[in-house]
Amino acid sequence: MSKILIRGAKVLGGEPQDVLIDGSVIEAVGTGLSAEGAEVVEADGKVLLPGLVDLHTHLREPGREDSETVLTGTRAAASGGYTSVFAMANTFPVADTAGVVEQVWRLGKEHGYCDVQPIGAVTVGLEGKKLAELGAMYESAAGVTVFSDDGKCVDDAVIMRRALEYVKAFGGVVAQHAQEPRLTEGAQMNEGVVSAELGLGGWPAVAEESIIARDVLLAEHVGSRVHICHLSTAGSVEIVRWAKSRGIDVTAEVTPHHLLLTDELARTYNPVYKVNPPLRTERDVLALREALADGTIDIVATDHAPHPHEDKDCEWAAAAMGMVGLETALSVVQQTMVETGLLDWAGVADRMSVKPAEIGRAKGHGRPVSAGEPANLTLLDTQYRGAVDPAGFASRSRNTPYEGRELPGRVTHTWLRGRATLVDGKLA
Repeated sequence: MSKILIRGAKVLGGEPQDVLIDGSVIEAVGTGLSAEGAEVVEADGKVLLPGLVDLHTHLREPGREDSETVLTGTRAAASGGYTSVFAMANTFPVADTAGVVEQVWRLGKEHGYCDVQPIGAVTVGLEGKKLAELGAMYESAAGVTVFSDDGKCVDDAVIMRRALEYVKAFGGVVAQHAQEPRLTEGAQMNEGVVSAELGLGGWPAVAEESIIARDVLLAEHVGSRVHICHLSTAGSVEIVRWAKSRGIDVTAEVTPHHLLLTDELARTYNPVYKVNPPLRTERDVLALREALADGTIDIVATDHAPHPHEDKDCEWAAAAMGMVGLETALSVVQQTMVETGLLDWAGVADRMSVKPAEIGRAKGHGRPVSAGEPANLTLLDTQYRGAVDPAGFASRSRNTPYEGRELPGRVTHTWLRGRATLVDGKLA
């Protein structure tokens, strides 16, 4: 590979510097750098971050290629500045064996737009009854370290305990979809004033909070790691904060949409706003932002959940839950966290690259932008403002809640180990 000179980039939002890439690694960072024959990228004060890492992506392949494929999903990831994504296990067939996770891993390597790390199911068929082949998935070529039944909760306390004990042996982590199923039967949106007025089945905050409380105590008892997927309530924040104060090995994620949108949007009856867990109240949104800022919530994860048009273009009760998010995540974080003064760009790099790479053991990702490190990088034009147009998405699906909404920031370049996957906003 040839050399690339990124000139005048604000590394982590700091003073403009030059970054020289040689092959797959960063050769130098400084001012006034030059390299004969290097391809020059004029950053003009754009912000340079380590390539983003998403610990929670639905790529749908195998089985639901009408929604997304590993190819289209990783193209969407590159468009959003991601160099590594973790693919959830709720595919068809379920990623509960070494064979299925290796298939997903190999598809990621074949397409090359970003690294794909499969997440293995905790239980066979996501049925919550019997542990899946956790050890075999870890020992497979895919090297699975994160396990989740996302889309469903591991609601049986004994099964959850056994999973935590099993993954402890090889330093794995169980990522829990916190949803008490009996408390959410027939639920359509957040339980509160809006659900009562609309007559839609309510999804109480306690359905999430009770599972989180149980699981942090189980993690403490076992001495294992637990990760909380898409945390969405102020009460959940307090439980995680308490658990961390006790030294329990718990991490948590928040989605971009839970940092910005509220249950008031359900008044439109537009199913694009139907998601699991549901959009909560303004009070919850503000609590989530503060918790992400102070480190109680460790990371931002997209929960990119693509659906074909027909699964969303229907009445609310029949619609699928979920939103696409890879291509808008960084813009939403800029608006909700950076422009509000809650995080600087170094903090964004920590929450969207460094910490998710650490939790998922994504080698070579989330590394400092410095000499000798892998050239996994993303360049962001923070001055850009524009309305979201899903027609231009690389994702196969268009179920974004931001259509027509003006958001700040646009990823212009993404590099995966020194190879451009996105150039001037266009896929390489």
